[in-house]
Amino acid sequence: MTVLPDDGLELAAEFPDVSHEQWQRLVAGVLRKSGKDVEGAQAEEALSTALEDGLRTRPLYTSRDSAPEPGFPGFAPFVRGSRPEGNTAGGWDVRQRHTAADGSAVLSDLENGVTSVWLAVGDGNIPVSSLGRVLDGVYLDLAPVVLDAGPEVEPAARELLRLYAERGVAKDAVRGNLGADPLGHEARTGQSYDFAPVAGLARLCSGEYPGLRALTVDALPYHEAGGSAAQELGSSLATGVAYLRELTDAGLSVEQACAQLEFRYAATADQFLTIAKLRAARRLWARVAEACGAPQAGAQLQHVVTSPVMMTRRDPWVNMLRTTIATLAAGAGGADSVTVLPFDHELGLPDAFARRIARNTSTILIEESHLSRVIDPAGGSWYVERLTDELAHAGWEFFQRIERSGGLAAALRSGRLGQDLADTWQARKGKLAKRREPITGISEFPHLAEKPVVRQPAPEPLSGGLPRVHRDEAYEELRARSDAHLAAAGSRPRVFLATIGPAAAHTARTTFVSNLFQAGGIEPVTEGTFRDSGATEVCLCSSDALYEEQAESVAAQLKAAGASHVFLAGRPGQYAAVDSYVFAGCDAVAVLSNTLDRMGVS
Repeated sequence: MTVLPDDGLELAAEFPDVSHEQWQRLVAGVLRKSGKDVEGAQAEEALSTALEDGLRTRPLYTSRDSAPEPGFPGFAPFVRGSRPEGNTAGGWDVRQRHTAADGSAVLSDLENGVTSVWLAVGDGNIPVSSLGRVLDGVYLDLAPVVLDAGPEVEPAARELLRLYAERGVAKDAVRGNLGADPLGHEARTGQSYDFAPVAGLARLCSGEYPGLRALTVDALPYHEAGGSAAQELGSSLATGVAYLRELTDAGLSVEQACAQLEFRYAATADQFLTIAKLRAARRLWARVAEACGAPQAGAQLQHVVTSPVMMTRRDPWVNMLRTTIATLAAGAGGADSVTVLPFDHELGLPDAFARRIARNTSTILIEESHLSRVIDPAGGSWYVERLTDELAHAGWEFFQRIERSGGLAAALRSGRLGQDLADTWQARKGKLAKRREPITGISEFPHLAEKPVVRQPAPEPLSGGLPRVHRDEAYEELRARSDAHLAAAGSRPRVFLATIGPAAAHTARTTFVSNLFQAGGIEPVTEGTFRDSGATEVCLCSSDALYEEQAESVAAQLKAAGASHVFLAGRPGQYAAVDSYVFAGCDAVAVLSNTLDRMGVS
């Protein structure tokens, strides 16, 4: 509906209506100038981007891109939020994770913006016996506590409940989650634990502690194993359904069982995909609750954690930017609680500065950007609504696949789920290797002279089950080889960049090649001559026109001067004395690994 100004002037009245087809013709004209001769829908498709799960992002969305009505916050299907008020009252719950028995760090967080704490208990983390010391000084009636205790969940839960009673906290004032997640633990370690004590804790919470939940449905193990957004959704649904079956068998109603679950998802720097994933997750769980005969119990409580997969070990300062975008997406997507991993998370125990930046990320988005003032601010966007719908369908399909294989436990134990996740990660590794998915500071714009950030060792993460992958792992291995060479020889492996012609002819490719080689820890040398560079390999950089005139002769001269391998920056051609070519879309990891091999860098 268009509201006219008081004087009746319609601001767009002088502009003719434009059709989708007219826009496609303009796109085709632009693409034709770049050498792509496509028309109509093919022109639009040429600008589309392939996502995982068979999804595609188109360059333009309009009212023609229909999606199901998302409803209203607090009402099924809960796409726009699980609570009618959303996070407007005071923002989302800012939840910080702690793995060390350091009560001062917990208090510092709570005194400076954190609103709940997430404690890793047992197995090299915080001992159960130390819970009282870690929570000393914490107002347990104000700050919710979430446990992550694995098979020690029952003693940890009993100890926490004892602390509540000892400190005089009324049962109806207790908030948090005991964190039982047998299937998540099996995904992490390959080892399961008995559900009977978990069922007992759920009955206790349901009967006596209305604000305390007993179970977490943690989708992070599947995300950290390389899974896609749809696989993360499908795995969480399968876990949630398995817990509903166990809890109702233990005597809880469907409504009571749903109220014992909190779902945990990853937020990545892919802003729109994260927003759509959280919205789709609520819609899917609402569908499960509806199918179980309890449609009003389908409001999913979401705890969102910034993705460990996207965190880098080199140039870790860039992680602050990644987590900021991820936190923004989590807030816009309607997360109830958000944990921002400190930028040095992958390096060891975070220091006070890293924890401060992590908690202040949420504070700035809530207090200064006012992100929580509007419920579901991305709702109504044709793109977001369509992506939510497509992702929901893909997630449901993966959930059904797990169920057909006998449920999540069976899918884990048969290896089928692990293989599905591995296949997805393998495809993504190819994009990372070719820099189709760039990593700033790692595969793009690396900084070889950066000073390493050193932290105290953190407890070893759980292992033995699904693998934990990192986007930077292939490049990290290459950089480690370069570091070892630097330590042994006093210098990094080098490649000489032989530029041909004026700066205007070679600058673009010189910059491209410098980034490429530095991603593997190879130092590009641009000054002086090849003989003085200390390099054994060389890369020609210039324009296509100058390559035609001079590439072969320059390559031959460099070979005569002792170059053992000559690269050319550009698409593969037939130039004599040129051994290989580097170009946008080439397998950078393979190129760099082979180069280090030839240089004797092991």
